[in-house]
Amino acid sequence: MEAMVNTIKGWQENPVKFARSHGVSVTPKAEEQEPDNAIHILIVEGFLLYNYQHILDVYDQRYYIAIPKEECKRRRSTRTYTVPDPPGLFEGHVWPMYLKHRKEMENNCNGIEYLDGLKSKEEIYNQVYESIHNNLLNRFIAGPGSSEHLCINL
Repeated sequence: MEAMVNTIKGWQENPVKFARSHGVSVTPKAEEQEPDNAIHILIVEGFLLYNYQHILDVYDQRYYIAIPKEECKRRRSTRTYTVPDPPGLFEGHVWPMYLKHRKEMENNCNGIEYLDGLKSKEEIYNQVYESIHNNLLNRFIAGPGSSEHLCINL
């Protein structure tokens, strides 16, 4: 987790240099822009990332996709694992651990936008896109240089 924090901070220092050093192609437009006028977005994904206190400070926006127990159980049952789940794993371990970590997250992390995991991928994408767009507009209104980096956890 500490390595992830350092990686994110490296990106925040210079997103273009970071992208190039990690083999990500950068558009000529991104190369030419003044750093204070450029917009760079990093999306960090992981279901336990809100449970690590040191990483919470690097996110500008936080999202959490939630689904009810029965839907979670149904989706998990349709997955194919190399080693199948033993009987009772979902009820005895998976769901209780989900509840434990979610409670920790809710106690330690503010500003999470909850997303309905029963919605289609397109609906969730549109909701997040609109939220990010609004965040960027608000930063733009705040003045130049205030929106150069946006780190999002989903």
